[in-house]
Amino acid sequence: MRCPFCKSDDTKVTDSRATDDGNAIRRRRECQKCGRRFTTYEMVEEVPLVVIKKDGSRELFDRNKILNGLLRACNKRMVTMQQLDGIVSRVEHKIRNSLVQEVTSVKIGEMVLDELQSMDLVAYIRFASVYRQFADLDSFMAELKRLTDNRHKKV
Repeated sequence: MRCPFCKSDDTKVTDSRATDDGNAIRRRRECQKCGRRFTTYEMVEEVPLVVIKKDGSRELFDRNKILNGLLRACNKRMVTMQQLDGIVSRVEHKIRNSLVQEVTSVKIGEMVLDELQSMDLVAYIRFASVYRQFADLDSFMAELKRLTDNRHKKV
C-alpha cells in the first residue's frame, strides 16, 4: 500500500479489525519512510447489481434510493437511522445472496414493504402508497383492511 503523504511503497500494518457492520476490514498502517499513520479499508468487490424498472429500463442498484424512500416514509416516526440502514442492508443482502445479477424494482419494493410491516405500520402505508401507486381510495382502503386483518390474526 502506498503512503498517501510521501508516496512510499514501504508501509506496515499496525492494527487490523472488522468494521462495525462486518463488511470490511479496517487497517491502520504506518509508513516506514515518513512515519505517518493512515487508515485503509479492505472489502470484497461485489458484482454490479442491475435493477429492472417498471418501464423496462435498467440502472445500477443504488442503496441510497431505498434509503431516501424510507426516510420519506418514516418522516416524524419513531424509527432510527440505524433501523433504516438495517432494512436497506438486509434487502441488499437478500438480493446478493439470491445470486442474480438483475432484480426488478417491484421485487425490491416488496422486500422493503415486508421489512417495514413488522417495524412501523404508518411508515408501511406511506411507502406502499407511493410504491404501489394506489389508483383510488378503494385500493388504499383494501390495503388497510388487509393489514388490520393480518394484525388481528397474529393476536
